[in-house]
Amino acid sequence: MSDRDDRLEAGREIVRAKEAAGVSWAKLAEALDRSLVWTTSALLGQQPLDATQATTVAKLLDLDEETVEALLLPPVRGDAAMDPTEPVTYRLQEALQVYGTSLHELIREEFGDGIMSAIDFTLDFERVEDPKGDRVKLTFNGKFLPYKVW
Repeated sequence: MSDRDDRLEAGREIVRAKEAAGVSWAKLAEALDRSLVWTTSALLGQQPLDATQATTVAKLLDLDEETVEALLLPPVRGDAAMDPTEPVTYRLQEALQVYGTSLHELIREEFGDGIMSAIDFTLDFERVEDPKGDRVKLTFNGKFLPYKVW
């Protein structure tokens, strides 16, 4: 098995362990003193963890040493870490397919020719109560990066 597979398998083990222990992602985020979205991403394998963070999670979830070691491997990002057939992921991709061009134009008009960074970036998740059915609110907050002209 590759490091990539080990790191992603550690994420799957964390999901199993957190469910068995009845621990929420919010409690794990609090234990790591990080945001909810970043913590979830890190524990699923898409952000780096240091030894202290891995040990903290291991104690909360009673993880074995092999899983802890896998948490210290480099993060896995991009297509390898994503299941495009998972309904939430698919719907987010669909929303970007529908509104991506509009967002590009609005960013260009407001800031100039460039992109929103996914590196200097935060993502917030919030449940918004609504009488017609609760809503999911996602806030993408990325630094504007202008294209370089040379």
